Amino acid sequence: MDPVIVVGAGPVGLTLALALARQEVPSVVLDEGPGADAPRAARTVVLREDTAALVERLAGAPLGGAGLRWAGWRSLRRKQVMRDIAFDDDDPAPLHIAQHVLTGALRAAVAREPLVELAVDSRLDSMEQETTGVTVHTCGPDGTWWRGSYLVGCDGPRSTVRKLQDIRFPGRTAVERHAVAAVRTELPRPGEAFLHRLPPWRTTGPFAGEIAARPLPDDVWRLDWLLPPCKDLVTPELLLARIRETLIGWTGETSPSYELLDTGVHTVHHRVARRWRAGRIFLAGDAAHLLGALGTQGLDEGLRDADNLAWKLAPAWHHGPHEGLLDSYQTERRAIVAARLRAADQLLPVLRGGGGLRSLVPGSGRGHDALLMDGHLGRGALGAPGAYADSPLTPPPLDGEILVDTPAGAPVADVLVTAEDGSFVPLRERLGRGALLVVLIAPGTGVWERRHWVSAGIMPRLAAAVTALPHPAELLVAESYPGAAPHTILLVRPDGHLVTALSGVRPADLYTAAETALGGAGRTEDRAEAGAR
Repeated sequence: MDPVIVVGAGPVGLTLALALARQEVPSVVLDEGPGADAPRAARTVVLREDTAALVERLAGAPLGGAGLRWAGWRSLRRKQVMRDIAFDDDDPAPLHIAQHVLTGALRAAVAREPLVELAVDSRLDSMEQETTGVTVHTCGPDGTWWRGSYLVGCDGPRSTVRKLQDIRFPGRTAVERHAVAAVRTELPRPGEAFLHRLPPWRTTGPFAGEIAARPLPDDVWRLDWLLPPCKDLVTPELLLARIRETLIGWTGETSPSYELLDTGVHTVHHRVARRWRAGRIFLAGDAAHLLGALGTQGLDEGLRDADNLAWKLAPAWHHGPHEGLLDSYQTERRAIVAARLRAADQLLPVLRGGGGLRSLVPGSGRGHDALLMDGHLGRGALGAPGAYADSPLTPPPLDGEILVDTPAGAPVADVLVTAEDGSFVPLRERLGRGALLVVLIAPGTGVWERRHWVSAGIMPRLAAAVTALPHPAELLVAESYPGAAPHTILLVRPDGHLVTALSGVRPADLYTAAETALGGAGRTEDRAEAGAR
């Protein structure tokens, strides 16, 4: 079987290749560059806690030392503190990291992975698709032909894959613009990110009244000034003056010391590709969508694309076409991104306009700050991870189905579980291996070794039901789960989204839910074909 061809060696492409390798699927990553990214201190990304955990699993190392998990978040309006929160274990902080550092960690993991081949200086210039695979040609010093089983375009906003497939990319251009600077300096309350709206020292010029400050390791801060819709040029002199003015306003010092590391202008576009799948060719990351206004993070969604697609490509690569499963990638991911964009587009005029609700509704400024905080911190309609509630992989109503605090289709909570080898591990550690996860909620099991209860009570019947499922599955046991009663059984997808929660051992319901989660009718056809062979 030919490897999967991944076009693009940015964070999304490298994450997809590593996620496929974790499920024993080989890939070739076509990198049009030399194999290393130029350091850019002002080009950083914010990853939600579970997305950062995904990258750390695949990179094989924690990223906390390379990035920074914030101690807290503040929202200020003029001189008033509107929001002030501290992060803890119950409310984990996002990870802020320079993009070239993140890419470097993923490249190092790819270099150690024998199932991933990285081809540098290889720019895609043509491709052909047949019923059995994809053939592409790359130009460069070693231009050549490549043959793959599937191809995924992770090649950014100007995607060659998308253009060669003639897929439209409609949307809005320059939704927002930000002047960006990375500086090394000391600010009050180090380690805390904040958003300052309408600062009292605001002056005229091509800057609007909103500044975001996000800390990085080693006293480095990324500062973002929202620019007005006009196309006024941001000159180096203007930016230096605004840096000095901002630091004086925050520190109260007449001559604040700082080291300027990097600057730039970040332009936000909102676009979604019409199609994310064309036969054996897929789009992911910025090739499929662009978003980022109101604090939302496009790369975070791109990494979720990779996680969603990897576990669906793996069964198709190992066992043959799973059309329903592969089609669900576009259905699930495009719906989530489109909903995020709709929410941002609807709120943008209200939050950025000078009148509207702000002048009519008392206290609306506080509500606006709450919405912006949601976008920056990965919460609410602007930032929270999406749930695949209307997915074709959602099973029909089941007799034994019950409700827990996690809705069907949403990411599961990261509880401590007992694995089949008797070890205690976070649930997330078992994700991304290609297997479904069946989690039994059994209070009291944590104080006994697994060998004492693995053959008692409902365990033998549940183990038999798991063995009979139409896809490899791992049986785990947890002491508790939010909103779950004892003997609740959770069925979890390889990407960590809940399929269903059942009351007790119900083999028929468990089988139906697992079959639907794998594409439903497509699986029945696959078994019929296998029987005919």
